[in-house]
Amino acid sequence: MSWDCGLRYLFSVSPALQQGGVCVLHDKEDLSRLEMVQRLAKDGCRFLQNHSKGPERTSEPQSDEAVRVCLRERGHNVLVLQRMSSEQPALSASARGGGRAEERLRRYVVVSGTPEKILEHLLTDLTLDDNQGTTQVNESDTLLDDFLLTYPVFMSTADLCQALLGHYCTKRYRGKEDRKETLDRKRKVLHLVLQWITLCREFLREDEHVKLFTKTLFRCILDDLYEHPTLEKDLRELQKLRQLHRRHTVDDYSPHRKSKALFHQLSLKENGLQPRGTQRETKEVLCHVYMTMDSYLSVRAQAGVVAQELLQAVAERMDVPQEELVLVAITYSGGRLLLQPQDRVYSDSLRAVGRLHVCRKDLSEVLNPFTDNSELQHRTAHMLSMNTWDVAVALTNFDWTIFDSIHEQELVYFIFSRHASSSHTVALELLLQRFNEVQLWVMTEVLLCPMLCKRVQLIKKFIKIAAHCKAQRNLNCFFAIIMGLNTAAVSRLNQTWEKIPGKFKKLFSELETMTDPSLNHKAYRDCFKKMKAPKIPFLPLLLKDITFIHEGNKTFHDNLVNFEKLHMIADTARLIRQCQKDHMGNGIAQKSGSEVRAYIDYLHIIDNQQTLFDLSNRLEPRA
Repeated sequence: MSWDCGLRYLFSVSPALQQGGVCVLHDKEDLSRLEMVQRLAKDGCRFLQNHSKGPERTSEPQSDEAVRVCLRERGHNVLVLQRMSSEQPALSASARGGGRAEERLRRYVVVSGTPEKILEHLLTDLTLDDNQGTTQVNESDTLLDDFLLTYPVFMSTADLCQALLGHYCTKRYRGKEDRKETLDRKRKVLHLVLQWITLCREFLREDEHVKLFTKTLFRCILDDLYEHPTLEKDLRELQKLRQLHRRHTVDDYSPHRKSKALFHQLSLKENGLQPRGTQRETKEVLCHVYMTMDSYLSVRAQAGVVAQELLQAVAERMDVPQEELVLVAITYSGGRLLLQPQDRVYSDSLRAVGRLHVCRKDLSEVLNPFTDNSELQHRTAHMLSMNTWDVAVALTNFDWTIFDSIHEQELVYFIFSRHASSSHTVALELLLQRFNEVQLWVMTEVLLCPMLCKRVQLIKKFIKIAAHCKAQRNLNCFFAIIMGLNTAAVSRLNQTWEKIPGKFKKLFSELETMTDPSLNHKAYRDCFKKMKAPKIPFLPLLLKDITFIHEGNKTFHDNLVNFEKLHMIADTARLIRQCQKDHMGNGIAQKSGSEVRAYIDYLHIIDNQQTLFDLSNRLEPRA
């Protein structure tokens, strides 16, 4: 038996099912709730029972996976929902339907739909606490979070602003009860807006559409305050988040003068809420200053760094007078540009002026980069003199500063629109760059050490540093060091590895086990799962997981957004947030010595694989 009905409200699918919509419900018991039937009768809906005999149905209850509700408009599906029981953890309880306990026993989650209908369903599912006047959405209700993290995939920020403003300003006054519903709808829209701005504040800060939207919404709320005073709290929160400073009088916004005292209070400038995490106002970059054609010094600096500051850092690291150096940029077109002391190295979009080279002024050709520097091959003593735990602490502090500023939405931008939205993935790409640099740094240090005994000590030191990084819950740097020691140029040094003591070989073998990629990196995943937050994950694997989800599932099905796919991506990206949290005070950052910190902040790296192999063959020639 099937039930076909043209209805406006259905469980948690209210205003989404408007007149003209058709739903096919495969369970007669879905229509048994008195409240829903009364609501449908009030709206003048008609139920048509299909008496045609269908296939025999077993007495066993139908699984929730098979129960789906499809909303059709003009002959096309616009929203597909799937019923989930409260006992099922599927989709991580991504959407809770209804506000009462009996309604939550059977809620409906979004499978696919048009952007407008998904947003409409999302607003419908938000529940209001009449006592507190706020929406009740906790962390287990992830439908809102899924939508806010992944909406750039299927709609622009301008479209979202327009849709939210439309939902807020829609007027449906039809008596006292509908007036209350209008107020609830406005609260829900404001709750979503506040959550959106809180979650994505760094991405929305300079968006002109969002600026115009928040100002327009602000004025609409002011107009509604006289009739709906309970919106005052939401208005204050909105002002805090957007740091609005009203300079106009009450008459500029609203004819209601009774709220003049409130408007005067709102005109006072308030401090904005701190964004989630520790997003930096000033971006940091890792500058590559080449000293030879295939080796560079990685310099940690602010995005607004000028040539003189870079030269000073490089001169101190190389122990060369700054007056003898100049900074040259090899532009992308192949030209050479001599940078003046106050020239900025990076543009506002964090794009370097070119490949940076440091040169001596007294060379016959001023623009020739260094050809070789013997001191670069004799830095092993400095490295061996440093404490391994202190080095691991400095590496972890460096990585944590970057990782703690990563927003999970950066992963979405990175996978879906890497080239078009590079400005939205600065911190993510910076940590990926750092991972590659640490790996190359390990290779460079080992291969620039000419003495066998010193090289053995150096490898032992790196094994201990890797173990310390694991103990400090920095798995990103841990992988970089182990992978650096496992590269062909280093692992082929048989004479060196034969001199490594047995206990260090055993320790290295145990650490290698964690990097084993078999069974989808099971060893790493099991170990990482047991670690307490905060912790730094192996970022390339996290991106690999999201890439597999993206490439293995279509983003759109029959012109509908595949929201199941977006939930899986959002759920994976949320790992960033979980790793950044510190509920138990297990802070990952520790104090490190200034000398070690200065060394880690300026790593000398050879990035040419052929040069590294040549160094390896020079140390231990092929038989």
